[in-house]
Amino acid sequence: MVSTGEVVRMVLVGIGATAVLDVWSMILKGLGVPTLDYALVGKWAGHLCRGRFAHASMAKAAPIPGEAPLGWAIHYAVGIVFSALLVGVYGVAWLRDPAWLPALAVGVATVMVPWFVMQPAMGAGIASSRTPTPMKNRLRSVATHAVFGCGLYLSAALLKLVWA
Repeated sequence: MVSTGEVVRMVLVGIGATAVLDVWSMILKGLGVPTLDYALVGKWAGHLCRGRFAHASMAKAAPIPGEAPLGWAIHYAVGIVFSALLVGVYGVAWLRDPAWLPALAVGVATVMVPWFVMQPAMGAGIASSRTPTPMKNRLRSVATHAVFGCGLYLSAALLKLVWA
């Protein structure tokens, strides 16, 4: 059984890891590297609620009211779910005594979601196969999810310092 405090800690770790990912994305964007526009995630979710899963090009799909805030909310909710996945796989003890390897392993493993769900649904194909530079995009996705994994660890380690 997971206590309320452990659930709060898990949520905070997911939020923190997602924030680390967002800092990484800002750095990439500042270097001229394209990053995901989370409004597209909101647009996809809006169309999904209307019964449409896949699109030839998410960028060309009809706009959805509030798609940007919806996309950002989904982005952070997914970060929390992935934090819960980490705790589900490695146990609540990981929250109190976090280790790098489990966080990195789960972070990298979560790349399967964009590769096999989001990218195909948004028209990019399985693992970016329909993009002009699929291998570069795959490597960028793995690196981004590794950064998320590092964010899981860093967030849990920070909480360990401030939360007795």
